Amino acid sequence: MKTVFTNGCFDILHRGHVEYLQKAKTFGDKLVVGLNSDASVRRLKGEARPIQDQESRKIILEALRCVDEVIIFDEDTPYELIKKVQPDVLVKGADYKPEDIVGYDIVKAKGGEVHTVEFVEGHSTSGIVNRL
Repeated sequence: MKTVFTNGCFDILHRGHVEYLQKAKTFGDKLVVGLNSDASVRRLKGEARPIQDQESRKIILEALRCVDEVIIFDEDTPYELIKKVQPDVLVKGADYKPEDIVGYDIVKAKGGEVHTVEFVEGHSTSGIVNRL
């Protein structure tokens, strides 16, 4: 069984998130999502975020057919979580170079794969928030 790992805040789940997660799942058999805790999101995105609390975000992600497990982490990066999960495949958005993705060293050291996925144009949480 090939385990795929990705992570994010997933605040206000939208089409871009769903298509990203569906694509991530295609790289393996089990998709594990590292979810930034509320405190972590605030440190990364500012005091006004997250819009939805971590338990709500977790429940919504777990309801997606493509997601097999959601693990909340409190650090600014999922590095320690990736060390624990030991995924075979690491996936992030195409705004990252593969070698700059947190956990690249862990996954590559065990002979795993690192992939990037293009974002769905016009679909982002920030874009939704700015329209409100």
